[in-house]
Amino acid sequence: MKNKITSVFTMLVLAAGTAGGLIIAGGSFPYLTPPAAAAETAKTTGKKEKPLFYRNPMNPAITSPVPAKDEMGMDYIPVYADSASAAGPPGTVRINPVMVQNLGVRTGMAMERTMSHDVRAPARVDFNAAKLAVVHAKFKGWAVKVLVAKTGEQVRKGQPLLTIYSPGLVSTEEEYLLALSNARVLAKSSMAEVRRDAGLLAAATRKRLELFDIPEQVIRRLERTGKVKRNLPITSPFKGTVIHVGVEPGRYLTPATELYKIADLSTVWVDADIYENDLPWVRVGDKAEMRIASQPGSVFRGTIDYVYPYEDGNSHTVRARLVFANKNFMLKPGMFANVTIRGDRRLHVLCVPSAAIIRSGIYNRVFIDKGSGIFEPRKVVTGLVADGYTEIIKGLRPHERVVTSAQFLIDSESSLNEATAKMLAVRGQANGQEKKTGPEPGGMNMKEMPRSEVKKTGSKSGKMNMPGMKKMPQSEMEKTNSKPGGMGMKGIKGMKGMNMDMPHPGK
Repeated sequence: MKNKITSVFTMLVLAAGTAGGLIIAGGSFPYLTPPAAAAETAKTTGKKEKPLFYRNPMNPAITSPVPAKDEMGMDYIPVYADSASAAGPPGTVRINPVMVQNLGVRTGMAMERTMSHDVRAPARVDFNAAKLAVVHAKFKGWAVKVLVAKTGEQVRKGQPLLTIYSPGLVSTEEEYLLALSNARVLAKSSMAEVRRDAGLLAAATRKRLELFDIPEQVIRRLERTGKVKRNLPITSPFKGTVIHVGVEPGRYLTPATELYKIADLSTVWVDADIYENDLPWVRVGDKAEMRIASQPGSVFRGTIDYVYPYEDGNSHTVRARLVFANKNFMLKPGMFANVTIRGDRRLHVLCVPSAAIIRSGIYNRVFIDKGSGIFEPRKVVTGLVADGYTEIIKGLRPHERVVTSAQFLIDSESSLNEATAKMLAVRGQANGQEKKTGPEPGGMNMKEMPRSEVKKTGSKSGKMNMPGMKKMPQSEMEKTNSKPGGMGMKGIKGMKGMNMDMPHPGK
């Protein structure tokens, strides 16, 4: 007994749920624009409006020109001209205010805001190429003593790196000492030209030593002592870190030999990969913050120094170069880092909530709340996106309200209304064209002939005589029969341009 009661109760609950679901489905989704407006219009005008077509209650894309039922036995919904075209541009939707609440339609306002955006990008620490030097000898010779032989070693500006023996450099030193001696002797000459030429020769020889990068203190020592120095030093051009050593004692050196590579690590470059959609927010001079895994909790601050004018085709990113101070040498070239660029603020930007934008692939559009349950579609041109808001470049004015939720249901109904409006326009054009052109030349329009005229011309029951048609003998008509039981008018005098078969009066 209990099982029977339980079964009956379950069936009642299922039936009630099914009925409620059908009522909700039929009252919410398919009836975004209910036909009640047309019914009210019919009551007030006393005229019954004819539906344009009927559509499936569960799938609005399925329509029928006549009343029908779907697979579940539900009646197709009639669509009227008043319900298919609300006041406004094509696609405008009119929704009952009660249904607006049931659908959960929410709106937001288009207004000017201050937009800002933080660009986050992966990055790599690199050497500052402006403070990177490669040391070469400008003359041929042999390395005698390598004073700095380890990579990573810190050197100061002017510090000797190695000594080199060069026969050509020794000859230049001797020439300079000889030129100095001649200049001292000829300085007492009474001839001004001789004195001048001796001084010019000594100065030219000294200049050659300077062009060979011989340190100034070495040249002064040569002038003071008058003795040729066999092994001359090569010094560091600035303070930095040795990152490459390419010389060993006794090695023959030429100007093409790379002896050392020295980098000043007091500042480093950081190359960040910026994605295309973030590029509008990146400008030279913007501030940036950087974090690295080896220094948790530490934040390094720098600026954008340069944005490269080309894109990496594989990653579809553009490289931006940032400059960071490297205090205590915690930033090491080759490290990976995460960079946050503080984009410049944009003032007085007209924008709407990003949820209001319907992106169809061809163009973007929003729905404007015109009040009284009327929603108008509007194409828009979008710009920057930041913090849940999208810039509107074209298509909206400040303080217009846009739909931010349930807009996809409204968009579906709008597309149907727009298609209906186009269909009505096509039908109207076709009807107008038909009225304009009238019957075809040589044809006979019986619809336009008054019934009284037809009655007047009838002479006997079952026969019809039309004005303009001569009486024809029965025998002549029989001769033209083309089908059994038919009366052919093809080829009959006075019926030129007509090709028709009519039932024989006797059949």
